[in-house]
Amino acid sequence: MVTVQRRQTGDQSIAEENVAATVAGIDVGLKRKSSRGEYKKSPTPTWIYPVLAGFAALSIVTVPHPFQPHGQPTLNHVFYYGWLTALSTGLGALPFLFLPDIATFWVGISNAIAAGMMVAASYSLLVEGCTYSDPQDHSTVSCELRTALGALLGLGFILATKNFLDRYEDLKVGGLGGTGTDARKALLIFFVMTLHSFSEGVGIGVSFGGVHGSELGVFISASLAVHNVPEGLAIAVVLLPRGASVLTAAVWAISTSLPQPLMAVPAYLFVHHFIPILPVGLGFAGGAMAWVAFFELLSEAVEDTNLLTTIVVSLCSLVTMLFAQHMIEEGSRS
Repeated sequence: MVTVQRRQTGDQSIAEENVAATVAGIDVGLKRKSSRGEYKKSPTPTWIYPVLAGFAALSIVTVPHPFQPHGQPTLNHVFYYGWLTALSTGLGALPFLFLPDIATFWVGISNAIAAGMMVAASYSLLVEGCTYSDPQDHSTVSCELRTALGALLGLGFILATKNFLDRYEDLKVGGLGGTGTDARKALLIFFVMTLHSFSEGVGIGVSFGGVHGSELGVFISASLAVHNVPEGLAIAVVLLPRGASVLTAAVWAISTSLPQPLMAVPAYLFVHHFIPILPVGLGFAGGAMAWVAFFELLSEAVEDTNLLTTIVVSLCSLVTMLFAQHMIEEGSRS
């Protein structure tokens, strides 16, 4: 009798444990569904406003005189045009000021759009690195090999960064409401886009050198500014569903482009030293960006929508981005 009672008590305990586990599983599932079901607009953190004020003050204080360089550009010209290209990245977040709260399906669409843009940018970076040609490039290593080396380094860097971030389950990012996986993915996007900006900053600085540096540098800066707007859009569509406000996303987008003015000045001063490593930088950014696009954004887009929708939307985004870049290149030749 005692054995039977113990067995019944044990069975009851096991049943209670199973019920508790089931309830816990349902609770976790509901929380997960809630966190991925619909994303509300988040309030803007107070620290964003001083940062925006600082950006505005820097834009006013550093205006070069004259604005258009004549003859040899000054360091002020090089920095300011690089700074304007960085600011243009924040414009990509502004359309979301007029959009309602984002449901799961549209989050998946946004991730697919961002992935297509990043694949297009990665492709352009790798092609530019492989076909790079400059009379002052005296390296004995081919551009293709340097670009491939850079791409491998970029992949290695992003994998090491991901492994490092995976160790911190409770990681939080300033201005984002999410933690854990959402915060880690947001940081990966931030790192990749920042790496991409290093090579663009070098390109700005190099373009201002030489005999026709005044004209070429202004045009390259304007082209990059136009190119940065959809990049800011890609950053915004990734950050907004993860708890960032529109202004927060704009500040993060601008921050990813800060290497452009910061790298433009030393590249302009030491143009002969930066030219040989430019293909490596292009490959580095392209490889890192491709990894995040395929293994982070596209996989999440499939989860939030479906495979067919993700393929169609990302391909449309890819083709649109490549067409826009082609039109910019055609404008530079005419």
